[in-house]
Amino acid sequence: MNSNKYELIFCIVNAGFAVEAMEAAKKAGAKGGTILRARGTANPEAEEFYNISIQPDKEILWLIVPKDIKDDVMHRLYQDVGLDTKSKGIAFSVPVTHAVGLHE
Repeated sequence: MNSNKYELIFCIVNAGFAVEAMEAAKKAGAKGGTILRARGTANPEAEEFYNISIQPDKEILWLIVPKDIKDDVMHRLYQDVGLDTKSKGIAFSVPVTHAVGLHE
């Protein structure tokens, strides 16, 4: 099924904050997502340059959302779990060109 009406949002947060990220996304209209555990890598020079400490344990939230709410979800994620919060989250999206099994 050609499905250009969806976007896949990836939200990467420090371990323990994926549920908070999911709650934020739901406030903006997302129905649900998938949480994956991950381990990040950090360049020591980048940590020193930006004067930050990077936590290696991460969680990744995958959300497939209708294209028309993608910006709202991304904005809410930025507000609630973005880099200026304890979760130190980042988010990005990619278009979903084909999908099956999605119900609106």
